[in-house]
Amino acid sequence: GINAEYGEKFPLPEDRGELTLLPDMMFRRTSLIPSTSRPQSSILRTRNPVTNNVFLRNKSELSSLSNDQIVNLVLEGKMQAHQLEGKLQDPRRAVVIRRAVLEQKESLNFTNLPYENYKYEEVVGVCCENVVGYVPIPLGLAGPLMIDGKLYHIPMATTEGTLVASTSRGCKALTLAGGTKTAVYNNGMTRAPVLTTPTAMEAVEVKEWMEKEETRKEIKTVFESTSRFAKLLDIQVRLAGKHLFARFKCSTGDAMGMNMTSKGVEATLELVKKKFPNIRLTSLSGNVCTDKKPAAVNWLEGRGKSVIAEATIPAHVVQSVLKTTVADLVEVNIAKNLIGSAVAGSIGGFNAHASNIVTAMYIACGQDAAQNVESSNCMTLMESVNNGEALHISCTMPSIEVGTVGGGTSLPAQSTALGMLGVKGAHPTSPGQNALQLSRIVCSTVVAGELSLMSALAAGHLVKSHILHNRKKQDLGSD
Repeated sequence: GINAEYGEKFPLPEDRGELTLLPDMMFRRTSLIPSTSRPQSSILRTRNPVTNNVFLRNKSELSSLSNDQIVNLVLEGKMQAHQLEGKLQDPRRAVVIRRAVLEQKESLNFTNLPYENYKYEEVVGVCCENVVGYVPIPLGLAGPLMIDGKLYHIPMATTEGTLVASTSRGCKALTLAGGTKTAVYNNGMTRAPVLTTPTAMEAVEVKEWMEKEETRKEIKTVFESTSRFAKLLDIQVRLAGKHLFARFKCSTGDAMGMNMTSKGVEATLELVKKKFPNIRLTSLSGNVCTDKKPAAVNWLEGRGKSVIAEATIPAHVVQSVLKTTVADLVEVNIAKNLIGSAVAGSIGGFNAHASNIVTAMYIACGQDAAQNVESSNCMTLMESVNNGEALHISCTMPSIEVGTVGGGTSLPAQSTALGMLGVKGAHPTSPGQNALQLSRIVCSTVVAGELSLMSALAAGHLVKSHILHNRKKQDLGSD
């Protein structure tokens, strides 16, 4: 700390010389580095000779300060807390200091929020800002589940009791019946900017130009020049007065692909601007994409991966594992998932709880959890087949948005979860296959979850199981 007479010398760590306090409130650094190579940033300034804080001009000098000194710099407004990672080049230390700042400034209590043993270098600039630790979420494994002839253990991160157990029951029934069969029938991430023209007639002119075959070829060339994985598949143009919404659809390899698609769209809009100088980009996203919001366009046209998974389950398995009957399951599914959802005016919600499975798997596997909104679009159908001796079940999910590279997929725990499923990272020989397989696994697991929950409802076991497994014993009282 600096609390001394002028002229006193202070050694720096690691043989980096010493600091001398001068009457003009400046420090003179006596460096062991020759003067010809000494950086000009070696001069340090302070407003108050008795403070523990100094202004530092480079990262190496900053790292020589103690955590307490850096905390004081932030508290005095001489450094911003959000700059700590960049200034220190030590993400873990930045977290420790930020916690200390907030504890002192805002009286926040981080006692039960862990921060040790985490690879913050994987987070900075990719996953989160102003990091103060991490939130541990229990990870359970459902299954094994047979999908297209292969067994999978399904990682699910959740705090909802019975969810993993219930999904496992569905997995057992499906696997005993030979598992699910799956198909991806559509594949393409979308981005739909909104463009504004001076008049509605000009918007029509732009639409007609964009729909010409020669224009599409030119746009495709420009779009695909932005990435070796992006392949433009389609453009749908919609009008609303002077506003034009162009919904670009492209395949994106093993990435979920929204950033990749946006980059291609931006390049394409430069081409549009050259042809129509008066057109204006109002927003790169015009909500016709549609991302993280309920929308009929995703339900009807799809977004990401459109997947179907089906299975046929013998009646004796329905009875022995699911504790209900084929007839009861079919009846409840029609009344609840079809009629009930129609009465509610649901868009994409013709299911029991697809979002439960999607969200738990997304958190476990490093996906964008907010995309559970559209990714959970699902129609669950059940039918009695083979003269009532079997149940046919299918889940149709037109907008599963997943990737195995980018975002949270590189974090250690999430990467491990993807590894359990055999879809970690980019596919080595066929780009995009890992993401496609992950979408099949998600859809099949939804079938398992739907089957088990609907069976519990048909048998009247839902409330009983939740009371038994999803409440602390001390909370039960005399209920």
